[in-house]
Amino acid sequence: MDNIAIFAPLGRAWNRMKVALFQPFDLHKWFVVGFTAFLAGLADGNRGSSSSRWGNDWSFREFLGFPGRAWGWLIDNPGWFMLIAFGVFVLFVIGIVILWLSSRGKFMFLDNVVHDKAEVANPWREYKKEGNSLFLWRLIFGLICFLFFVSLIVLFFVGASQFYKDSYYDRIPVPFIIMLGLIFLVMIIFVGFISTFLDGFVIPIMYKHRVTATKGWGRFLSLFGKYPFHFILFGLLMFVMIILFVIFVIVTGLLTCCIGFLLLVIPYIGTVVTLPVWYWFRAFSVEFLAQFGDEFDLFPPAEAAPAKAKAAESTA
Repeated sequence: MDNIAIFAPLGRAWNRMKVALFQPFDLHKWFVVGFTAFLAGLADGNRGSSSSRWGNDWSFREFLGFPGRAWGWLIDNPGWFMLIAFGVFVLFVIGIVILWLSSRGKFMFLDNVVHDKAEVANPWREYKKEGNSLFLWRLIFGLICFLFFVSLIVLFFVGASQFYKDSYYDRIPVPFIIMLGLIFLVMIIFVGFISTFLDGFVIPIMYKHRVTATKGWGRFLSLFGKYPFHFILFGLLMFVMIILFVIFVIVTGLLTCCIGFLLLVIPYIGTVVTLPVWYWFRAFSVEFLAQFGDEFDLFPPAEAAPAKAKAAESTA
C-alpha cells in the first residue's frame, strides 16, 4: 500500500469539521459534542504550576537531603502525616474517577465525529464495555509509568548523594544528572507516542471491531509493523500541531487582554470554545487510519458519501 498520505487526511478532516460544526452552525450541537470532547480529554490536560524559593544558604547537599528532612518532619508530626496521606488518597480516588469518565468519553466523542451527530446517552451506554476496558488499560499503564518515574527520582537522590558524598568527587555529579535526564526524556517521548497511538488509532480500532484494549493494541501493532514510518510521522505532525495550537492560544489570550485565557480555564467552556480544533484532531486520525483498508475505515458508507459531498462543496 504505497498511497498512504499524511496531509490529504488532514485536509479531509478539516472539511469534515467545517461541515459538522459550521454548515449549519448549531450552538446546541457545539455544547453537546463539546461535552463529549470535554469528557474525552478530562484525563489528558493536567495542568499545574509550581514555584520555588531558595535561601541564601542553599546548597546541592541540602537539596539532596530534602527527602530525609521531609520524612523526618512527617514522622515528628503524625497529625499532618495522616492528613497528607488522606489527601493523597482522595486525590488518587478522584484521579481514578476522572480516568474512568475520560475513557468512556473517548468513545462518545469518537462516535459523534464518525456519525456527525450530537449524542451523549446512547454512546455512553453502547460503548460501556470498550470504555471500561480502555480505563483498565490506561490505569495499569499509568501506574507503571508512575512507578518508573518514582524509581528515577529515587535513583537520582540515592545516586547523586552517593557521588556527592564521595571523598574524591565532592561536587555536583553533572554526568550522572545528564544521564538520568536523557533517560527521563526518552521515557517522556515514549509515553507521548504511546498516548498518541492509543488515542489516534487503538481507540478507533476498538470502536470499529468492538474489541478490548489489548486486542486493539494487537491489531494496531500488526499494522504498525508494516508501516512504522507513516505512523511515526503522524505522531511527529500531531506534536507540531499541538505546539502550534498552544502558541495560538497564548497569542490569542494576550491579544484579548487575557479574556481568552479566562474562557479557556473554565472547565467545559474552554473545550466548547476550542471544539473545532479537537474535532479536527479527532477526525484527522480517523481519516488517516481509513487509508489502510476497509478494516480500519470507521465512517459508514451510507453516511460517508453525503459528508464527502458536503465537504467538496465547501471547498468549491
